[in-house]
Order: sequence, then C-alpha cells, then structure tokens
Amino acid sequence: MVNGLGLGIDAGGTQTRWALADSVGVIVAEGAVDGLSATQMGNDAGREAVRVVFATLAEQALAAGRPVAVCAGLTGFDGAAGLPAQWLAELLNVAPAAVTVRSDIEIAYLDGFAPGEGYLVYAGTGSIAAWIAADGQFHRAGGRGVTLDDGGGGFWIAREAMRHIWRLEDEEPGAWQRSAMARAVFDHVGGSDWALSRQFIYGQERGAIGRLALAVAASADADPVARGILEQAGRELARIALALVRRYGPRPVALAGRAATLHPLIAQTMRAALPKALSLTQRATKAHHAAARIALNSLN
Repeated sequence: MVNGLGLGIDAGGTQTRWALADSVGVIVAEGAVDGLSATQMGNDAGREAVRVVFATLAEQALAAGRPVAVCAGLTGFDGAAGLPAQWLAELLNVAPAAVTVRSDIEIAYLDGFAPGEGYLVYAGTGSIAAWIAADGQFHRAGGRGVTLDDGGGGFWIAREAMRHIWRLEDEEPGAWQRSAMARAVFDHVGGSDWALSRQFIYGQERGAIGRLALAVAASADADPVARGILEQAGRELARIALALVRRYGPRPVALAGRAATLHPLIAQTMRAALPKALSLTQRATKAHHAAARIALNSLN
C-alpha cells in the first residue's frame, strides 16, 4: 500500500470514478462505483444512497493506498451541502481541511483548459457548457437539470426516444415492431408493456435512465428516428456552446462526456451547427485523474 497520495473523485449520474495520484502526479490506482448526484442530498433516502456509494469508494481506495488529500467533483453540486466532505473525511480518515468538494464540471474544465482559455461542453447524463474566466469565476450555459432541459445529454436522448415510441403507440398500437429503435429500447427495459416503460422512467435514478441512450445510438444506423434524435442532440450541444460565445466572445470549444461519444453523428452535427471559424475538438476526459492532482496541489 502506498501512502501520501491524492484522491480524486468524479461523481456523475451514471458512474463515480476515483483515482489515486502520487507526489509527482502519476496515477497509481483507479476504479469506479455507482453513480451519484449532489441533488440526492435533498432527502433522507438520497443522502443515505450517497453515503453508501462513498463508503464503497473509500473501501476500494484504501485497499490501494492511503490518501492525505481529497478533491471530489459532484454533479449538481452548488456549494451548499457540507455533508459529502464530512463523510469523505470520516470514511477515509483524512483531516476535514484536506477534503474539498466542488462541481464536477469545474474539474472537467481544468482537466483540459487553463482558466480563460476555452469553453467546455460536457454531455453526460445531463449537459452543460462551462467557462472558467482568468479570474477564476465560473460561467455556465445549460446544466439546469434533466427535468427542465439538459438537451443533448443521455437522459434527454432516452426521454426523446421514449416519447416518440409511446406517441406512435397511442396512434398505432404495435407500431414499435417495425422500429429498430423501439425494439432496442424495449429490449433494454425488458419488454413492450407500458408498465415496464413507466417503471423504467419513473422508478430509477436519472443515471440509470440515461443509459438507455446506448440503445438509441445502437439503432441509429438502421432507424431514421434514432438518427434524428442524435442529430438534434448535437444541435442542442452547439446551442449552449454558442450561448457562451455570444456572451464572452469566440474561444476554442472542447466536447467531452460519455454521451458525446455514443455515436459520431452527435459531434458531426454539433460541428455543422457551429461557425466554421470556431475550433471544436472532442476529447476523452479523465476528470478523476485531474481531481487527484488538484487534491495534492491543494496541500502546497
């Protein structure tokens, strides 16, 4: 077991990833546990679920090394909830002052950009565009939550697919059998009965619902409706990028997040919806690695 490490945590609706970095920033161990969101902190059941995920994560991380500092990025975190930091300090036996909790998007941004450098569009279960100015101030577009919007994210893709399927079923029962997307979606949820779809949509956390986007993407080459949903996802992501461009001026744009990699159509359509002069790159973020290094830097 290695001691004196920085522990980085990247918590999203689908998955929570962690990494341990040594004193020179080399990642020595990493893993993943169930997803969580800071929005779960609003009720007793949600808080208990978050604590259980943290306990599992702590057990995994401590088996690999002993952290001295922790930086955790939580989706939906607005700085109001203090319990996550307290729990992590207790579970990891780390000084409370050595634990920082911040928005997962802030960490993802710093994984690829220096403050002031560019715009990050992140499409995971939800979606958000972010810019951290040179003075450290955080600016955003989107990221309002899947109930309100978060267009282009995995939950949005899943919801659009379900909405289309069941509207068509209202008009023509059994039409789903002719749709590659509907067949893939119903295979994912366990059957074509409405009760199964209702339980899937209303009986789970948003991250589990967002994973249905995988079935939509898998059927896109065979189903024009699925293709159209993914193309609209790209336009939704371009919209929030352009919102920041209009407010703060042109800068390079980076597209990241698992939902953005579901199908090439998403990035292709986003590119087409942006001005040609605006740089767009797609990258695989490892925000848990960046968080581990930030944790160590916080001690200096």
